[in-house]
Amino acid sequence: MLDRPDPDYVRMFDTTLRDGEQSPGATLTSEEKLEVARALARLGVDVLEAGFPSASPDDFDAVRSIAETIGNEHVPGRPSPEPPIICGLARAIEKDIQTAAEAIRGAKHPRIHTFLATSPIHREHKLRMSREQVLERTQKMVAFARSLCPDVEFSPEDAGRTEPEFLYEVLEAAIEAGASTLNIPDTVGYTIPDEFGALIRGIMQNVRGIDRVIVSVHCHNDLGLATANTLAGIRAGARQAEVTINGIGERAGNTSLEEIVMTLHTRHPLFKLRTGIDTTQLVRTSKLVSMRTGLVVQPNKAIVGANAFAHESGIHQDGMLKHQETYEIMRPETVGASNTLLVLGKHSGRHAFAVRLRELGHALEGEALETAFKRFKALADKKKRITDADLEAIAASEGGRGREYYTLDAVQVTCGSNGMPTATVRLVGPDGQKVTHAAIGTGPVHAVFRAIDEIISAPSELLEYSINAVTEGIDALGHASVRVRATGGGGDGRINPQHGSGGSPVFHGHAADTDVVVASTKAYLAALNRLLAAEGGRETTHEPAPSPLETASSGAAE
Repeated sequence: MLDRPDPDYVRMFDTTLRDGEQSPGATLTSEEKLEVARALARLGVDVLEAGFPSASPDDFDAVRSIAETIGNEHVPGRPSPEPPIICGLARAIEKDIQTAAEAIRGAKHPRIHTFLATSPIHREHKLRMSREQVLERTQKMVAFARSLCPDVEFSPEDAGRTEPEFLYEVLEAAIEAGASTLNIPDTVGYTIPDEFGALIRGIMQNVRGIDRVIVSVHCHNDLGLATANTLAGIRAGARQAEVTINGIGERAGNTSLEEIVMTLHTRHPLFKLRTGIDTTQLVRTSKLVSMRTGLVVQPNKAIVGANAFAHESGIHQDGMLKHQETYEIMRPETVGASNTLLVLGKHSGRHAFAVRLRELGHALEGEALETAFKRFKALADKKKRITDADLEAIAASEGGRGREYYTLDAVQVTCGSNGMPTATVRLVGPDGQKVTHAAIGTGPVHAVFRAIDEIISAPSELLEYSINAVTEGIDALGHASVRVRATGGGGDGRINPQHGSGGSPVFHGHAADTDVVVASTKAYLAALNRLLAAEGGRETTHEPAPSPLETASSGAAE
C-alpha cells in the first residue's frame, strides 16, 4: 500500500475531514466523521487525512477512532483489499507530531503529515524565522516524525509564493530527514496553471533525491483555478493529488476530488493516468458530505451538481436524442447519477431494508436503524415509487445525530393568505417532560422556529435555512438544512467548532420528511441540539443565558 511503483497511478489524498471541515459551519460530530470516513474508504481514496489531532481532544478522538476502525477493516465495496492510509496533520513542533503519532498508531498504514511555512511573507510575518532556521526546523521535525512513523509527508506551506531555490533546499532537507511524500501546496490559491506546472517541473528537475519520494499537490480555489493547477502539477510529474469531496475547504475551497478523477478518466488518452476511485460512488459520496456538513452543492457544479447531466436547450435535446455523445462527454451512470429504483416496498422486512442501506453506504444499527425502518414503512404507504435517493435521505437524517437534548413530539401550523401564521410545538426535554408552546411568525416555518426558541433558551442566530426536494414529484421528500450561530454559551474546550463571521461557533442541522414543516422543525432542533452539546447541555429550559463559548482555534495549515 505504501509503495506504488506504477508511474501511471495517481494517489487520491482526501482531506475532506481535515481541510474540508475547516469550512465555516462544517463541523462534524465524531460519529459523522466516522460515517464520512467509511464512505471515503468505500470510494477508494488512497490516503484519508482524518483530521488535526492537536486541534482539540474531540479531533484527537475522531482521528484515533478512524485509525482503529477504517484504518484496519476492509470496507465492503472498496476497490482495494487494503485499507486506506490514515493520516494526521501536525505543525512542525514536537508536541503536535507526538499527538498525531498517538492518534494514528492504530491504523495498519499510518502517516504523519507535518508542515512548515517557507514563503518570505510567512517567514517574516508569521514565523519570524530566517531561512536557516526554517531549514533546521524542517530537518529536525521530519526526522522526529520519521522516528515515530514509517510514513511521513512534509508540506512547505505557501510553496506557491516561495523562492524556488530556497524551496529546493527545504525539500532536500525533508528527503534527507526521511520524508516519503513531499506535498507542494498553493496555500492561498495564488498561482495560475502555467506557474504551478513550472514549479512542479522545477522541483522534479532540481531537487536531489526526488526520485525516492512521491510528489503531491494541494491547491486552493481562491481564483477558481484549483482543479486546473492540480492537473498542471500532475502533468508535470506529481503523483498524488490532495482533494476534498465537492471541493469544500477554507475560503473558496480546495481542489474537487470528483473533478480530478473524472478528468483523468474522461481524458485518459491525453493523461494516460489512472486512479483507484470507484467513479460510480461519486454522486452518493457527494450527497452524504453535503448533508453532513450542511454545505449545499450548487446545481451547476461539475460532475455531481443537479444540472450536470440536465439538458434544456432544444438544440441540445435534439442532439442527445440522436446520439448521447453530442452533448455528454461522460454518462451519468459512470458517476452514479442515475436514479435506481428501490425494489423494497411497504411489505419489505427489516433485514432486507438494512442490507440495502449497507449497499448504499449507511450502516445504521440499533435504535437508529429501527427509527429509519419505521420512517421507511411510513413513506412506503405514501409514495408509489421509492428511490435510492429517498432511502439515503432517511438514513442520513437518522445517522450521526449525536446526543439529542430535545426531541420533537408534535408540531402543528395554521397559515394562509388571510390571518397570522401560527405554530404550536411540543418538545420532549432532557428530563423527559413534554413542553408545549405556540408562537406567531411571518410564515409557518418562522412561527415554528419562534416557538422552539421560547422553549429552548439557547442564545443563537439563524444564519441559513434551505429546503430542497430529494426526488421529483409532488410526493417527494423535502430535505431541510439549517445553520445557526451561537451568540453565547459555556464550554469546557472539549470541541473545536468552526466559526462564522465574527468568530462565533456555527452549527448545522438537517432532516428529511414528506412534510416540509416537519423537516424544517427537525433540522432546526438538530442544530440547536449541537449547540447545546457544545455547551455541555442544560437541565432546564429557563436558565439565564450562559457565558460565551470557549473555543480552540486550530490555525490549520495549507
